[in-house]
Amino acid sequence: MSTLHKIALTFIKLVGPATAKSLLAYCGSAENVFSASKKQLAQIPGIGAKTIEAVQNTGALQRAEEELKFVEKHGIETMFFSDDNFPHRLKHCADGPLLLYFKGKADLNHPRIISIVGTRNATEYGKNLCKQLAEQLAPYNVMVVSGLAYGIDVAAHKECVNNQIPTVGVLGHGLDRLYPQLHRSVAQQMVLNGGLLTEFPTLTNPDRQNFPQRNRIIAGIADATIVVEASIKGGALITAHIANSYNRDVFAYPGRTTDVFSEGCNFLIKTNRAALINDVNDLVYYLGWDTEVLKKKQQIQTALHLNLTVNEQKVVDCLKSGQLAVDELAIQLTTQQSKLAIVLLTLEMQGIIVSLPGKIYKLT
Repeated sequence: MSTLHKIALTFIKLVGPATAKSLLAYCGSAENVFSASKKQLAQIPGIGAKTIEAVQNTGALQRAEEELKFVEKHGIETMFFSDDNFPHRLKHCADGPLLLYFKGKADLNHPRIISIVGTRNATEYGKNLCKQLAEQLAPYNVMVVSGLAYGIDVAAHKECVNNQIPTVGVLGHGLDRLYPQLHRSVAQQMVLNGGLLTEFPTLTNPDRQNFPQRNRIIAGIADATIVVEASIKGGALITAHIANSYNRDVFAYPGRTTDVFSEGCNFLIKTNRAALINDVNDLVYYLGWDTEVLKKKQQIQTALHLNLTVNEQKVVDCLKSGQLAVDELAIQLTTQQSKLAIVLLTLEMQGIIVSLPGKIYKLT
């Protein structure tokens, strides 16, 4: 399918992502949608006379030509929902966008993506949590997504930039502008390692209704959403609700019961809409990242074991069933403890086994 026709699909009035996907399913391609006759379009379930008229209006293609020129001029990547580069997590969201515009270098199919959201009126408590969170996430090869809004969003982006974590801002307008302007500097830094993402074309104003719509992308593109600070009403709770509807993990930092901007977090935890976390260790546990680290460690150990001597390998094989005292090892291996001690010391120095009180040994 041509990029022009893919973009044009998003400019057809009365046609949203769900209807556009239905048109594609029946017509086979974006080009075929625009070349289909009234009779052919009328046979598609849910497609009425007004929609047919909108599809056959040439205005969508003309507007798409303007958008394509802008995209090509500014090196913007387009991602259609059927393309390989489209975020695969969003493909599983029934109300996901049809087309995305992306400026940056991040991999939107990164193996670990976390969304961080919160109030626009961030307190020092919330900002410090963002700082702590970014510092602790840095070793885990993660990408962070947020909305580049005032408060927690921009604090999370800034801390990610400081810790060289790729971070992506999801916008409520086109890539021909930036809102708020105050965040232009951090946005420019984000593009170097992360990026800016939107489903909105150029000439789209940052209208109020666009931000709840973009929140579904923030929730859907990530494995989990973390609410740092939030009042009982606002975009952060909307994002958490959407993430729940997508069966994604939601986490929240607790706050004092008297803090207005922790009220939303406490509500999410109290109603089992979010799991309580105190730091990244909790996140690592819930998402099973510690299991992956353990597997990697075991793989390293296996590689080390390939270089063992015959006697060292015998000791390792014995300890695979569990920890053993030195005298039990000597009996099982039918060897003298004095000779065994040298083998045990060598294995311990290699970090393959560890010595416990009472001359008991086990594999690390």
